[in-house]
Amino acid sequence: MLETSARLLRLLSLLQVRRDWGGAELAGRLGVSTRTLRTDMERLRVLGYPVEARPGVAGGYRLGAGGEMPPLLLDDEEAVAVAVGLRTAAGGGIAGIEETSVRALVKLEQVLPARLRSRVRSISSATVAVGGGGPQVDAEVLTAVAGAIRDRERLRFDYAAEAAAGAWGTAQDGSSPREGRAEVGDAGPPEVVEPHRLVSWGRRWYLVAWGNEEWRSYRVDRMRIRTPNGARFTPRELAEAEAGDLVRRSVGEASWHYRARVRVEASSLYVQNRMPMPIEPEVVDDNTCIVELGSDNPHQLALWLGLLDADFDVLDAPELAEAVRAVGDRYHRAARNHK
Repeated sequence: MLETSARLLRLLSLLQVRRDWGGAELAGRLGVSTRTLRTDMERLRVLGYPVEARPGVAGGYRLGAGGEMPPLLLDDEEAVAVAVGLRTAAGGGIAGIEETSVRALVKLEQVLPARLRSRVRSISSATVAVGGGGPQVDAEVLTAVAGAIRDRERLRFDYAAEAAAGAWGTAQDGSSPREGRAEVGDAGPPEVVEPHRLVSWGRRWYLVAWGNEEWRSYRVDRMRIRTPNGARFTPRELAEAEAGDLVRRSVGEASWHYRARVRVEASSLYVQNRMPMPIEPEVVDDNTCIVELGSDNPHQLALWLGLLDADFDVLDAPELAEAVRAVGDRYHRAARNHK
């Protein structure tokens, strides 16, 4: 009986991890026959879990939506992560879920073991949340995007143009894929993409997706989902770190008003680690590289270059050279006043 109970818990955990499971694959993960698996599924149904079966040779199972939410199985690390996430959500950023997050957090903390409550509270007491600075994201939109990523379904949505709510989703090279629509809700065709990852950066949420034969990023707060979703697809390879870099690069480059090429007397790896945005230096030798940088104005770029703590030469930007000279003169005056 104990062995059966442990297997049922393991089965329930697997069903909550992924939407669809093939019967043979699931039986193999549990180390049982498909006949035993069918028996276990029936036991879950008796306990109130809405398990759905798909008949046929390629049949399988999924945990469906029921009238009441069944208990979730969380290990210690998952429980702590959920509790910390709820505390963060209660502070805002996603519209309409602050109060809901507080209620869910109260319920979760009531059932957490003492050792986990202590961990959650220690993290919370050591953390300060600073509000403001970014738009709120509609919780239903965020959930719909996450669901499409999970189910590997193409996402259809309208997207706001810069004239109404900011730039259209930017391609990996920073360019805008489309411009000119005045606002969300125009009669034009929707964006249709293969959603890959949601990226939270600062106070904003971005979707990284494959569309028009390239990787693109989109502001989630500027999306309006069209239903139903499109056809299912086979996900393309893109590491989580690459998704984050794509967002940083596309958002930064799309907003640059000023660019310059600079020769830096330092290795390319050193420069990459010191700059506030992802860059790909052109290697000259082990101790020299050339970088193309962008910013809102030459003065801002001059300050960034000063943070490198390395010698550099401005190659093709007289405005930047003048900004560097002005910053240098200001530092000289400050030092001279304290002799």
